[in-house]
Amino acid sequence: MRIAVEGCMHGELDNVYSTLLYLQERENTKIDLLICCGDFQAVRNEKDLESLNTPHKHRRMNTFWKYYSGEKVAPFPTIFIGGNHEASNYLWELYYGGWAAPNIYFLGFAGVVKFGNIRIGGLSGIYNARHYHLGHYERLPYNESDIRSIYHVREYDVHKLMQVEEPIDIFLSHDWPCGITEHGNWKDLVRLKPYFEKEVRERTLGSKAAAELLERLKPPYWFSAHLHCKFAALVQHGDNGPVTKFLALDKCLPRRNFLQIIQVESEPGPHGIQYDEEWLAITQKFNSIFPITVKRANFEGVQLDMQKCRAWVRSKLQTRGAKPFEFTPTVPCHGSSQTMASGSFSEHFRNPQTEAFLQFLELQYFLDNALEPRELFNSPASFISTGSFDNDSEDIPLDDVDEIEELAEAGDA
Repeated sequence: MRIAVEGCMHGELDNVYSTLLYLQERENTKIDLLICCGDFQAVRNEKDLESLNTPHKHRRMNTFWKYYSGEKVAPFPTIFIGGNHEASNYLWELYYGGWAAPNIYFLGFAGVVKFGNIRIGGLSGIYNARHYHLGHYERLPYNESDIRSIYHVREYDVHKLMQVEEPIDIFLSHDWPCGITEHGNWKDLVRLKPYFEKEVRERTLGSKAAAELLERLKPPYWFSAHLHCKFAALVQHGDNGPVTKFLALDKCLPRRNFLQIIQVESEPGPHGIQYDEEWLAITQKFNSIFPITVKRANFEGVQLDMQKCRAWVRSKLQTRGAKPFEFTPTVPCHGSSQTMASGSFSEHFRNPQTEAFLQFLELQYFLDNALEPRELFNSPASFISTGSFDNDSEDIPLDDVDEIEELAEAGDA
């Protein structure tokens, strides 16, 4: 199986797909799958741009909407995770994962799927210690603070991934696992990106949560993006343990290293994206403690037996099959003559895929739960003002690498 890996998409689907089609023809080969490591920017319409945390000069429709509308169809099955520049209102509809457009699958805020016999896991967003232990408290309509926090990784999602016991073949994270630079040529990295040197030397560059997952899951391949450069590393787990091949890639721009094609041993095709039994069981086990306010999840409240969960999920999959529920559009896209009621873009849309998924697992729908009045007092701002969060600057992520690069280039000018 030949898998194309892409760094930051930034909505440039036309350019990435045309590049892959050119490579496929030039090399007389077949690409089976494209995976993207975040900043996908699944922007469907102008209103989606309002939930995109990026400077106004970078807020553009780009090309995803063509695939959402059906004007174009992705030429390769595509799997992506979220980064820190996303249409967060849309990705929240698909929190558990699902088709963002025909043939384009979002892994969810955390998730595992199978493509043929290859297990692919991923964690969306970037790490920020100030929000890590909070629940998913953000609700539409997002304020300026919400659109800068909703993509911050939460402990709840990482904890679920930490429960995975069966081998993961490929794992995706947007930001790099903390400490990964020790396993590659970090001196070349800081020559290219000198403004990373302090974090590299202090071992604060990257995600602590991703580092924990790397140590726990030990996948053969781990791909990331975010820092807009290519960086490779080999991680040896223990003296005689498995090795993880790590690769970070750039954003889609001319003469940048934004694509890599790898070959992975697999069963003969045809291949398709399918639900993963173990991940569905983990989802079922932990959904009852989904943290929908600022309060952290209470993991002690989980009582379900995993083996019973697995057996129950297995029987459901045997009856229905493992193919994900069908794509359904939920809002008009850019250029559409279709209109919606005034103010409806500020509301949460119950995506039929998500509803069907939760009904299939017999789980409650939490994504549009409003904060109760007693919870509003415990806002993130009140926690920060009382010193309940660790405000150590070393844990503040590089939320906007584009802005950092622009400042650095201005300083060099």
